[in-house]
Amino acid sequence: MKLNRQLILLFVILVSPVFLLNLYANNRTEQILKRHVTNAYMELNKQNHLLINRDIETVNRVMTTIIQNPRVQQLQSGDGEVYDRVKLYEAADQLMPTFSIGTTGGDAIAYYLYVYDPLHRYDFAQLTLSRLRNGGVFFYNDQTKPPWADEAISRKGRGFLKIVDDVGAGRQKTLAYIRAVNSVLSGKLVVGVLVASNIDKKIEQSLRSVSLPDNGEMFLTDYDNTILASTVGGTMGTKLILPPSLAQGTKGEETVDDIYNGFIYVEHADYEIGQKLVYRISTASLLRQQSELKRVIQWISMAYSLFGIAVMAYFWRSLLFPLQKLAGFIRGYEPGRKVPNTEAVDRNDEVGVLIHAVYSMARRLNALIEDRYMMEIKQKEAQLQILYQQINPHLLYNTLESIYWKSAMEGRSDSAEMIKELSKLMRISLSRGRELITLQEELEHAMAYTRLQQKRYEYEFRTRWETDEEALANLIPKITLQPLIENAIIHGVRNMGEDGEIAVRVMKRESRVVIEVEDNGYKPVDPEAINRMIREARRDNRSGYGVHNVHERIRLHFGAEYGIRYSRPPGGGTLATIELPVRPADNPPPSAETG
Repeated sequence: MKLNRQLILLFVILVSPVFLLNLYANNRTEQILKRHVTNAYMELNKQNHLLINRDIETVNRVMTTIIQNPRVQQLQSGDGEVYDRVKLYEAADQLMPTFSIGTTGGDAIAYYLYVYDPLHRYDFAQLTLSRLRNGGVFFYNDQTKPPWADEAISRKGRGFLKIVDDVGAGRQKTLAYIRAVNSVLSGKLVVGVLVASNIDKKIEQSLRSVSLPDNGEMFLTDYDNTILASTVGGTMGTKLILPPSLAQGTKGEETVDDIYNGFIYVEHADYEIGQKLVYRISTASLLRQQSELKRVIQWISMAYSLFGIAVMAYFWRSLLFPLQKLAGFIRGYEPGRKVPNTEAVDRNDEVGVLIHAVYSMARRLNALIEDRYMMEIKQKEAQLQILYQQINPHLLYNTLESIYWKSAMEGRSDSAEMIKELSKLMRISLSRGRELITLQEELEHAMAYTRLQQKRYEYEFRTRWETDEEALANLIPKITLQPLIENAIIHGVRNMGEDGEIAVRVMKRESRVVIEVEDNGYKPVDPEAINRMIREARRDNRSGYGVHNVHERIRLHFGAEYGIRYSRPPGGGTLATIELPVRPADNPPPSAETG
């Protein structure tokens, strides 16, 4: 068998298990994922049902307190004068609303006491909806007995949930917790029936505390699948259709699940209290997670396939001698190193083409390195021009704006001095196309800018200029001090009046020229943050652009060891320090004042 066929066979053997795994995952991932998620929601359903039963038990304890109240127990006897019965009725009727419990939806759990009055001793008690809004007491006899009264009495003091009508005001149908009221003296003597309304609102509040994916639905039903409460509005009292496989149970508690008609059903049934809590979750929400898992498996398959290709390439290289010689050339090759002439290869197959291609690639790489080196030199030159052009229009715009606002605010043409300063600024900034000017010219430019700002805003801060005559002939990139003085004004002394001071100092220290711009501003600054900001690459026009621009121009002209740094002087304020090399101009130009 030829070598290329052997390599193809080896590749198929390496890659086939991965594709088989991918096929298996596509068929089994959905089922596995649904099973793991279902197990998690089964435990959640069980805990949620337990919390609902605790809420119902709280209502039951409140009912026990009401039943044991002496006023409630005395209602059954009906002995005494009418006046005494009226007072007893009023006291019990006022007692009921005090046990109301608020819910999130605004409907409170209200308690209503139905007292059995076969002898009509309390005919004077009139039942009105307004009186029963938050609970109350009324009476019934054998003819007006509520339909659920006998069921409550037959349970002998055990409470139960039931959907009832016309209990309280504002709702015709409500889920009530009903319990018989027996005499504490004689357990066989029935006082009446106690009803707690709006239990469905309390249960819905507990259900909504659980978060299911994609608006999953929750239902509390009885053993006939009648919905007692749910997170879906308008379903109370209707039948919930469940998968046939969900067991009813005959004792104890049971948690089951099933996938039916595009939904995952999770049910916790409690036979003792005759209730079931059902979660219904759409499988579509889980399919998205399955798709993500499939993509992960596909990426793994692709990575494994690439690994198989690499192994195949390794065997190819180890079997062919010419490739070993080519590998030796590649190991010894360094970018920029001269590539020898390609030796004659008396073969036209893939190996020969590969050898020729490698040598040609090395030659092209050398050519690219040389082109890249020339491009970097040109890029630095272009960058210097761009950085200068970004500052110059900005300065000219601010200066012209200063003249405009000065004239507009004063309403007269007394801006001659400002125009004079502007002309000086323009003359020095243009500098006949020179990018490096003398420190003397830069100081004149900075003084003109400072005076212009004082006239524009009527600033009262002081300026102090301390210069070393030996350093004035040194070269500096033009428009270097103006951004630093601008920052000292805006962020330092602008609002300090006569107390503000900006000091500009020029000193020559051995092989360096040091320029300091210091203000006594009262605002706290973070020099380290400023230093990081001016040294980071700028991709937008956020604050600090001007200082960053100046810092980069200094480094491009003189080297990375020079530039700007910020610090906090001992007396407060901000200190900006510029370090330049000693590089005097050959023929210093005349002062701008005389130009």
